[in-house]
Amino acid sequence: MNSPTVPQEREAEIALLGSIFIDENIIFEISDLLSPDDFYDSKNRLIYKAMLELSKSGKSIDVTTVLAQLTAFNVLEQSGGIDYISEIADYSYSPRNVETYVELIENASLRRNTINTLSMLAQNGYDSKVSAFDYLEEVEKNIFELSKRRRVDAFKNISNVAKNVYANTEKNALRNDDVIGLNTGFTSLNKYTQGFQKGNLIILAARPAMGKSAMAMNLAVNVAAKNKNGHGTVAIFSLEMSAEQLVERMVAADSSIRLNQIKNGRISQNDWIRFTTSCSRLGGMNLYFDDSSNSTIASIRAKCRKLSAESGLDFVVIDYLQLIESDSSQARASQQEKISKITRSLKLMARELDVPVLALSQLSREVEKRDDKKPIMADLRDSGSIEQDADIVMFLYRDDYYNHASERKGEADLIIAKNRSGSTNEGLPFIFTGEFQRFKEKKDEES
Repeated sequence: MNSPTVPQEREAEIALLGSIFIDENIIFEISDLLSPDDFYDSKNRLIYKAMLELSKSGKSIDVTTVLAQLTAFNVLEQSGGIDYISEIADYSYSPRNVETYVELIENASLRRNTINTLSMLAQNGYDSKVSAFDYLEEVEKNIFELSKRRRVDAFKNISNVAKNVYANTEKNALRNDDVIGLNTGFTSLNKYTQGFQKGNLIILAARPAMGKSAMAMNLAVNVAAKNKNGHGTVAIFSLEMSAEQLVERMVAADSSIRLNQIKNGRISQNDWIRFTTSCSRLGGMNLYFDDSSNSTIASIRAKCRKLSAESGLDFVVIDYLQLIESDSSQARASQQEKISKITRSLKLMARELDVPVLALSQLSREVEKRDDKKPIMADLRDSGSIEQDADIVMFLYRDDYYNHASERKGEADLIIAKNRSGSTNEGLPFIFTGEFQRFKEKKDEES
């Protein structure tokens, strides 16, 4: 049985080099698409590298300059010598077929790299010293790096982009409401955000006991219930509480039955109907939970990709940011560096999956040291790139938590401190009922 042939396109490599000798401007078109390592034949690799060096130096590319460049690097013989290079330059190739040559070389290179990477990964899988989770992380990282080598998109001409902007604006103008993203279920929040937008990273931050987990679960249920005719799909990653604890909170908010009653089962006969109805209603929603306490960005991304492919995906909630495990390569990184990488990865995930991602975050203790306890951007714990990567940053603040004599008992402010596509505010007024784990807009409560 013959061994498989290594993917390679020698003829396309020679044809491309010959085309550059005919029209040296071709090098500007392809230099960002092909690297010397994409050439299989070592002679062609050295010649192409010499051409790139000449182009970067602003020198013309012809047989004489290429020979001089190869001689200067002491690789003339390894590149085939004068006869081989002259033969390439003298042959008649069609520069009109350059795109085809590039595609053939690129495809062969990618296949070789994929084969080599998979072979290396297969060998590494036998190493008993490496944990299965670290091995899977290595596999995904390498496959992701390979996928990034696919041909990059060309520049977008403003004419086409302007047409898209016009079409989107025209479509939005025909809507009957102000929500162009996901309906959050809160009118005031929709007004400021126009609904949570695809590809956005949204940070909800607060000090402990402010109710940020409750707000996140309220938003998750609202998105599932008020989008796609009640079939919005939401993925919830809880690194602190179990899925059962989260659903208990959801049932409490939906049924107006106290959370402690649901936990201990002391529900009156009259309330059992509401309890059963809420469990049934929530059970029919597209809410998916992952309560792994050791989740990494890689595992979160992989699970979201899988859910998106199988059931579709509209919204991701992560509770909370600082509990996401770092990958092994960050073992010696500072906490700020780790969080910066995590937020950047979450932003990229939001764009890749084309969904809004809501990540909860802690605030630093600096809040407690000030007379004015209202949070500000500088209070973001391990802030680093949180503020930079987030499209929206929101804070939860309850005055009665700090001031027991407060006239605003049971009230909470949802402060929009950053809004890349809209305006900010000093705080949207909400009523927070802790026993039901429920937020309601104050105007709804008063009406």
